[in-house]
Amino acid sequence: MSPESSSSAERRLRIASTDDIPPGKMRCFEVAGRRVLIANVDGQFLAADDLCTHEDASLSTGSLKGQYVKCPLHGSRFDLESGAAMEDPAVDPLRTYAVQVEGGEIFIAADHQDTDY
Repeated sequence: MSPESSSSAERRLRIASTDDIPPGKMRCFEVAGRRVLIANVDGQFLAADDLCTHEDASLSTGSLKGQYVKCPLHGSRFDLESGAAMEDPAVDPLRTYAVQVEGGEIFIAADHQDTDY
């Protein structure tokens, strides 16, 4: 994925086409050395780190119900809008990403504070 410029001069990364992720589905993408989960929640795209904060399980292989993803390993549940851990055993939140959709393409904002994008 390559950085693109937005009108606000904030760096962002193109992730996928909106057609790549149907409503009610999620996929994992490798972005600048990170695994990022993108979920389509009734046409709203949400993005968060793909790895469960309890153990390194891929959340994209879990289940999606509304804006909540359930880890396939131990059942922790996360809110993809806020990143909050909603159910044990996970207690730490997921890192979430601001999503922009333009012309059928999905972009996430690159966070300059703690990434090397």
